Amino acid sequence: MSTRVLVLGAGAVGRELLTQLASRRGASAELSVCGVIDRSGVVFDANGLSGDAIADLCSHKARGGSLATARRGRTAGPAASMDIVTASGLDDAIVVDATAADTSGLLQTALANGFDAVLANKIPLSARQADVDRLYATAHRHRRRILYEATVGAGLPVIDTLRKLLDSGDEVLSVEGCPSGTLGFLFGELQRGRCFSDALGDAIAAGYTEPDPRVDLSGLDVARKALILGRQIGFRGEIEDVSVESLVPAEFRECSRDEFVRRAPELNEAFDERVRRATDARRLLRYRAHVTSTQISVGIAEVAASDSLGSLSGTDNQFTFTTARYGDRKLVITGPGAGTSVTASGIQSDLLRIVAEGRRPAGPPRRRSALPDLRKPPGE
Repeated sequence: MSTRVLVLGAGAVGRELLTQLASRRGASAELSVCGVIDRSGVVFDANGLSGDAIADLCSHKARGGSLATARRGRTAGPAASMDIVTASGLDDAIVVDATAADTSGLLQTALANGFDAVLANKIPLSARQADVDRLYATAHRHRRRILYEATVGAGLPVIDTLRKLLDSGDEVLSVEGCPSGTLGFLFGELQRGRCFSDALGDAIAAGYTEPDPRVDLSGLDVARKALILGRQIGFRGEIEDVSVESLVPAEFRECSRDEFVRRAPELNEAFDERVRRATDARRLLRYRAHVTSTQISVGIAEVAASDSLGSLSGTDNQFTFTTARYGDRKLVITGPGAGTSVTASGIQSDLLRIVAEGRRPAGPPRRRSALPDLRKPPGE
């Protein structure tokens, strides 16, 4: 029998994942979508939704509809929707969090009812450390796993590489790089002479940004990614402890998302000037994160074209690992880090890992990790 999947969120990433899963190609044939939850309600069938039903649901959502008004949709808030699913007796599914909301409560419920969890949503793992610890304690208590490759680097094997380094006994001294495909795209376009508002519009249209692009521009999205990485190597601080350089002026922080996008041309001159100064110094602008076990900072950096960060283009991300073993010659991962297709691919990779690993006992816990490795449940 195929493994059933419950998807939280039917936005761009959620719909792309649903489309990939509905294709039933290759190993994804082992996965069956049994339900989808959004803010308005739920579409659920414990026996699995057909490919036609998923296609109809995705089309309905893409047109601006809600699950409550979709065919077979039921009106309910997210918590009530989760209760509907768990009341069905389903206790061996995987919940996928493809939202951009605080879903910690929903994940707690799912884990406590026997679901494993796969996250693309960064918010639950960049929440207060105590809340994150509680989430993992629930997973541990119920022998469930939490995988979250797509929270950092979309489909790139960033979290997996970090885990393997730690599992092998290496000491990760720092992780540095550009973890935002959105900001990488924007700065690349600015460097080519595009104005900020036009580049931002293209990034939104391509699905590179968060629903509110200020989450990217404020540095909050990068800060969350950096915090998730930092907690892997022992950082125990909160999001407020991350030093962040915002690209959103104070007067644009309280207006609506639509008003900000409409007023984006007001920022063109300031961004043009910053690019001009960097160009005059023969430098390129990048939005960089620096992560250690004791300190995290994110902000604009001017780098030489010969620097590895200078070679990035489009939505490429880059992560450089400095470890006890990778010291003089660092370990570098580079590749596309934004877009619905690669993000959904990263989610699907985690889903298939859970299917492949089953419930084999885990080895001893890794050193210096604030986020326990729950790819496999603890041994007896």
